[in-house]
Amino acid sequence: MHRWTALGVLSAAGLMTILDGSIVTVAMPAIQQDVGFSPAGLSWMVNAYLIPFGGLLLLAGRLGDLVGRRAMFLAGNAVFTAASLLAGLASTPGMLIAARFLQGAGSAMASAVVLGILVTIFTDDADRGRAIAIFSFTGAAGASIGQVLGGVLTDTLSWPWIFFINVPIGLATIVLAVRVLPRDRGLGLSAGADVLGAALVTSGLMLGIYTVVQGGAQWWTGVVSAALLAGFVIRQATAANPLMPLRILRSRNVTGANLAQMLALSGMFAFQILVALYMQKVLGYTALETGLAMLPAAVGIGIVSLLVSARVSARFGARTVLLAGLVLLIAAMVLLTRIPVRAGYVTDLLPVMVLISGGGLVLPALATLGMSGARESDAGLASGLFNTTQQVGMAIGVAVLSTLAASRTEGLLASGWTQAEALTGGYRLAFATSAGLLATGFLVALTVLRPARSRAHGNALNSAG
Repeated sequence: MHRWTALGVLSAAGLMTILDGSIVTVAMPAIQQDVGFSPAGLSWMVNAYLIPFGGLLLLAGRLGDLVGRRAMFLAGNAVFTAASLLAGLASTPGMLIAARFLQGAGSAMASAVVLGILVTIFTDDADRGRAIAIFSFTGAAGASIGQVLGGVLTDTLSWPWIFFINVPIGLATIVLAVRVLPRDRGLGLSAGADVLGAALVTSGLMLGIYTVVQGGAQWWTGVVSAALLAGFVIRQATAANPLMPLRILRSRNVTGANLAQMLALSGMFAFQILVALYMQKVLGYTALETGLAMLPAAVGIGIVSLLVSARVSARFGARTVLLAGLVLLIAAMVLLTRIPVRAGYVTDLLPVMVLISGGGLVLPALATLGMSGARESDAGLASGLFNTTQQVGMAIGVAVLSTLAASRTEGLLASGWTQAEALTGGYRLAFATSAGLLATGFLVALTVLRPARSRAHGNALNSAG
């Protein structure tokens, strides 16, 4: 029973993290008015969270292996909860951006080790599949729930409550985690405290994500980021105690699942933002109406994740389930390439929301495959790597597809199209590109990934060896 209580604690922390990434978008106009953000500076409400979140995940995952994953999870939740309180109390743009940065750092510390904790708690293949499906559901549905909750809290109370709500949840999560999460000693800092490697990968990832969210405007930061990451790879090949032993990339499933995830989430996460913009800017929906309109997607993902994913994975294998889910997502994006200027929700958008339920197959399958090739001692590292590619994929998708949509819209406006027609044309191009990214992810999954072996099978092979 403690295992499932522990899963509830881990899922609550994951839900809180995902909610915080989307709940802010609905409240941004009110924050801009009250705090005094400039239009350009307001984008840092999202970027200040995303950059440390994505940049620190790999380091946090390895530190979890060294100092203990339970300790890293507790520390991350403490930082996130304290930062949420500071964000709600912020009265200037600088204070709020700093609090958001701390929130991102705390999220990275906690999120990086969650999958590592899960795979050590749930050793039975069937239970592990159900646990990963439940956890994946909280992440997949959290973004849509965040949009609705952000609108409700902002309209009925005030924008600080989108941050204050994290405080009681965070405190409860910490108290329960102390009671139910298993203690682990960790390998000790001497087993892999690669300070130089940590500096190279963290600065390289953070600078790379900064380049992406800036739309490539600061091109030189991308060059520096590539140099830092190249230096990191060289360091890992030569260091006595590397931060990320390159052996983990020898597993086809670890490498393939991370690459497929980056491609899939580049297309899938952008759907949430671009469809929301289409509903508000073209169809005239309010923020709350937009969140409610997207609820069928969250409900569908939840049903598939909780009731379907684990069962079909046990019968057909995670790889087959992943491929099926990607086909559904590709079909959804193809439908979106045909969205009209005057769309009917039931006829034009609801079918897309139903097909997006395929995400409930994709995310658990990717997590299962991504962790299946890692040693138990590298579980935190594999979890951190998996979450890193997740954040990088989302950042790349949002930046690239939003830029494509905006560029296409500007071109159509210059050609004499109306505002609504030009915006719709831009979104259509973005969705077509999203379908291409998902199709590429499908090809990677088809050609690189191998069916995940059961633990019993793996142990038998190890014993034979």
